Amino acid sequence: MNRKRRSSTNNETKNDWMLTYSDMVTLLLCFFVLLFSFSKIDAQKFQAIIRSFQGSLGVLEGGKTIEEIPYINNGNLPSDLTTVEREELEDFRVLKAHIEEYAKEKGIENKIIVEIEERGLIIRVLDNLFFDSGKADIKHQAKEVLLYIGDVLKEDKFKDKHIKIEGHTDTDPINTYRFPSNWELSAIRATNVLRFLIEKKDIDGSRISSAGYAYYRPVASNDTPENKAKNRRVDIVILKSSYGEWEPE
Repeated sequence: MNRKRRSSTNNETKNDWMLTYSDMVTLLLCFFVLLFSFSKIDAQKFQAIIRSFQGSLGVLEGGKTIEEIPYINNGNLPSDLTTVEREELEDFRVLKAHIEEYAKEKGIENKIIVEIEERGLIIRVLDNLFFDSGKADIKHQAKEVLLYIGDVLKEDKFKDKHIKIEGHTDTDPINTYRFPSNWELSAIRATNVLRFLIEKKDIDGSRISSAGYAYYRPVASNDTPENKAKNRRVDIVILKSSYGEWEPE
């Protein structure tokens, strides 16, 4: 009688791991059901997250950080886009290639960076192409570049898009009579670019705006002169329709 009872106890001990395993599987199921209920699944981002776990637990080979997949730049569009969204992103991709080709022809490809991000297409111009150090007056040679960009903004494909001009600085402080801080310098630079596009290329003032962010939205750390140069910039953003603030009549 005692032997049977002892045998039963041993079997229960051996199977205890199944309770823990079942609890873990149930929790994982609930977790992914919640994720699914909160938002639509982006297949490519989901795969990136899965790859980020590979290697981090010492089971599979792989990296330890979430991999960003620049699907627009690769020419691979997400499968869940509407027809209008796909056409819009394709227009951005073609425009990106054209601007990069123009910059290369002019020998300024290291001063103009074109990127497609969540908001839309960003034409990122380093400040030394447009401005002298500590100043906000547009250089004479930079006006040709702005005229070209103005022609792009007036194309039929983009005439219904809102445009944001964003000024940025590095962390080096400025304190002059005209620019008491980095806020004024970044804002006035952006405003001067906006005014040029309105006055010289007749861009509709209701579809364009400007903002200055000082050094609060860097694209690189401010720990080296090279990185500081990347942060001193003016971003000309062509917003996607879903982000636009201007609606044509």
